[in-house]
Amino acid sequence: MDTKTTTDILKEAILLEHRGRAFYSNVAAQTQSEAVKRIFTMIADEEQEHIRFLSDQYKHYQKHQAFMDVESQAGNGPDEVAAKVLSEETKSQISAAGFEAAAISAAMDFEAKAVELYASRAESAADQNEKELYRMLAEWERGHHKWLMRIDKELREQVWYDNNFWPF
Repeated sequence: MDTKTTTDILKEAILLEHRGRAFYSNVAAQTQSEAVKRIFTMIADEEQEHIRFLSDQYKHYQKHQAFMDVESQAGNGPDEVAAKVLSEETKSQISAAGFEAAAISAAMDFEAKAVELYASRAESAADQNEKELYRMLAEWERGHHKWLMRIDKELREQVWYDNNFWPF
């Protein structure tokens, strides 16, 4: 049986978002590509927004033992972010075997773990606002994961094409 309390889950979620923000900020600082820097800075900014969002929920829950309505707090969804970052310029500046591609792979793992945490908590939560909070966060993270997977797939295909790995 899971013995984690609601506040334990919120603290874990906030920590996960902090780790993601630190990772994305670090990648943005280290890359030489301006397009890649934009991607990872944008994701870091979104993670910071998630931290604020979760921190507000945590404070409210501590005070009232209830969650705030999440609809009033919803920000940009993942589709809006994906539209901004999935450009040919960006993909052309990422080497499929380089630092940025490895960072994308690690970012996919971060996002998958976040989806797992949030989806699991949404499933088990009794409070409707808590369910909505975690469903929304899971969807945001699924969106991040989805477009990171698209970039990764396109990078792999480019390597295969460049090295004549295609069977035809």
